[in-house]
Order: sequence, then C-alpha cells, then structure tokens
Amino acid sequence: MRLWRGIIEEYREFIPLGAGAPTVTLLEGGTPLVPAPALARRLGVRADIRLKLEGANPTGSFKDRGMTAAITKAVMDGARVVICASTGNTSASAAAYAARAGLRCVVVIPDGAIAMGKLAQAIAHGAEVVPISGNFDQALAIVREMADAGIATLVNSVNPWRIEGQKTAAFEIVDQLTSGGHGAPGTERSAGITPDWLAIPVGNAGNITAYWKGFSEYAAAGRIGALPRMAGFEAAGAAPIVLGRPVEHPETIATAIRIGNPASWASARAAADDSGGFIDSVTDEEILDAYRLLAQTEGVFAEPASCACVAGLVKMARDGRLKDGQCAVAVLTGNGLKDPSTAIQQAPRVRGAINADYESVSSEVLTYAGR
Repeated sequence: MRLWRGIIEEYREFIPLGAGAPTVTLLEGGTPLVPAPALARRLGVRADIRLKLEGANPTGSFKDRGMTAAITKAVMDGARVVICASTGNTSASAAAYAARAGLRCVVVIPDGAIAMGKLAQAIAHGAEVVPISGNFDQALAIVREMADAGIATLVNSVNPWRIEGQKTAAFEIVDQLTSGGHGAPGTERSAGITPDWLAIPVGNAGNITAYWKGFSEYAAAGRIGALPRMAGFEAAGAAPIVLGRPVEHPETIATAIRIGNPASWASARAAADDSGGFIDSVTDEEILDAYRLLAQTEGVFAEPASCACVAGLVKMARDGRLKDGQCAVAVLTGNGLKDPSTAIQQAPRVRGAINADYESVSSEVLTYAGR
C-alpha cells in the first residue's frame, strides 16, 4: 500500500518551494471525501453531496495544509520566531508546526473569543499565547506590523505560502472524485472530475481563495476540463463581503469565522465571481441546525464554522440553486472537538442517574427504542 507523504511531497510540482527543500510536515492532507446521501435526502435533492473532512488533519483543521508550507519556508529563510493572530485553528496549527520545526511561536488572540479546544492545543504545543482586549481584525493588524518590523515571521493566510498549501485540497477533491475513492496524485488525471459546486465557509477568506487557485492551476495543467462554481458562506453576524463593508463588531457562534474585515476579501470576491458562484450568509440558527443535522444524519461531527457551508447547501437546495443530478462538495474545515462547549450547550438536557439494576436500565432503553 502506498504511504501518504504530506501535501508538499504529494504535490511538489505545484508548490514552488524547490525540489530539494526539506519539509516540516505532520503528514497533513489526504483527508476523506465522504458521500452524504442521507443529507441529500433531507435536503430533498437527488444530488451527489460529498463532505471533505478537513478535521482529519493532524491538528484537527484545514490550517495544517497551509502551515506545512509556511513553516517550511520560514525554516528555509532562517526564521527563529513565528507569529500569528488567530480565532483558534491557526494558533493550534502554527504552534504544532513550529514545535515540529524547533521554532518559537507567538499567537495573539481575542480574549474570551476562542474555543477552548483550540486554545488548549496552542498551549500544549508550547506557544506564547497573548490575549488582547480586541477582536481578530485588531490582532491581525498588530502582528502584521510586528512582522514588517522584523520581530517575527507572520504565518497568517496573508503569507502567500499558506495559500500554496491550502490549494492542495482542491487537487485532492479532483483526484478523489476521479478515482472513485481516496485518490492520489497521478490517478486518471487525464480525465479529472470536478464537482458542480464547492461550498465553503468564509471567515478571513483565504481558504476560498486557495481552493479557486488550486482548481485553476489543475485546469491550466490540463488535469481537468471544467471548473466548479464556488459558493462561500459567511455567518450573518460577521458578513462583511455580503454587506459590502467591514463589520466593526462581528458576532457569531461560529468563532472560527468571526471576522469583520477579511484579509483576502478581494481574492475571495474574485473567486466567487470568476467561477460563476456567489458569497452569501447564513444565520447562527441555520448554522446550528446544520450542525445537528450533519452529526445526526451522517455521523460527522464538525465545528460550527464548518457547518456554515452545510447550512449554505440547505439554503441552495431550498432556493433551487442545488439541483438534481449535480455534485456538491462541502468543505468541513474543522473537527467538532475543537469547540466542545457548543456541543454540550446545544445538547438536550442529560437525565439524572437512575438505579443501577437491569429493570431500570432496560426500561430506559426500551422507551428510547420505542418498544
């Protein structure tokens, strides 16, 4: 069985780091593309819906794809300290890859606005965590200024190597759809298959930018003959692209996309427009409905921000944008365990303990089973 080598080695011809560059890798990428027939039935469409499970990456989110490239380049350039602003997943990934490379890592976060699962990861990997009494946009402005002053190397998605790494997910989707399974580089590439729609959450907007770059590069290389339409979804309380103006105080339960002034705004807008797609918003209620629907119909537990694109598919099916016979891939950007508090808060009240005997327990089970 062929072993996965991480995204830089698997797609090195598309990542211009140089043939001899040593990589800093945790064998990221190669994430599952899971059919979701039950979800399609609930949406009332005879569509082929697939879930790209980016929560299967080493630190539990898509950020690892970009971080392997950004940290590899930082090491090549002789960096000693890396820095990022984060709502959570970037801090976890940066801390892990910095530890792997033997670099120091500083993460600047909005105080009280980061999911505990993500903060725990950054701390465990030895990062210096600096909370500020402000939002992500303010944190990003500060770390960009520090990077410009030469204090540390910036590894947010404004670093172009982040986009270079993240675009590989688009390559994988084509390879997986084409091979009919997990897929790998070189698998039937002459007849590459693309989805009709790529649905993706939008926060700082680097990921939608990266996917479009990946699909476009595969098309330019003759690996695919058609491009998907990009459907990006912001949270309604943090929807600057949809509103056409920055949101000074973004608010949403989906902390990973609680961003009011995306760094990759222009390129995200271009990705949607150039692909014939769109960027829309979904409410927190719609996100939480999708969060529960996904977990309870397909057995997939994704963090709330991931479920913005599932809520988007629900909206697309309702509005007639997602049609019978089409293929749509939903990018689930992070694992549900990143934000355990939301799962607990949204769960039905857990009943109290009952007697520890067969009769009491069997009565509960039979009631649950409807017998």
